[in-house]
Amino acid sequence: MLLALGGAATPLTGCDLFDRDDEPAPPPDPLRPMVDESLGLAAAHRASAAAHPELADRLGPIAEAHTAHATELARVIGVALPSVPAADPTDAPATEPAGALAALRTLEKTGQRSATVACASAPAERAALLGSIVAARATHQEALK
Repeated sequence: MLLALGGAATPLTGCDLFDRDDEPAPPPDPLRPMVDESLGLAAAHRASAAAHPELADRLGPIAEAHTAHATELARVIGVALPSVPAADPTDAPATEPAGALAALRTLEKTGQRSATVACASAPAERAALLGSIVAARATHQEALK
């Protein structure tokens, strides 16, 4: 009988019952939302350029800048660049070019605020990148007037 119990105890110690690694996964990088926001801004500019071809020359470079920001942010935090988010039907471009520009200015202003908050709390090695994104978004607002 003791032999049977001894044999049963051996497999239990070998299955790592007491040596489990319960360390939680690290939290997502605080810059991750900035990647998604940059891609969203790029998509909004592209959608407005598609809806208003007369604005394409103006909006295309801004969309490219947002894509470049997303690419660099993804590189810095060590993640793959996600695909461009699907268009949200509630975020359809305005029917008039002036309305589309106004809506994009609002998005840029909101994006500038979030980049400013991220910059203020970022470590020094990330602050320069975030500062340049803040400046770019301020410039975009002016370009959209």
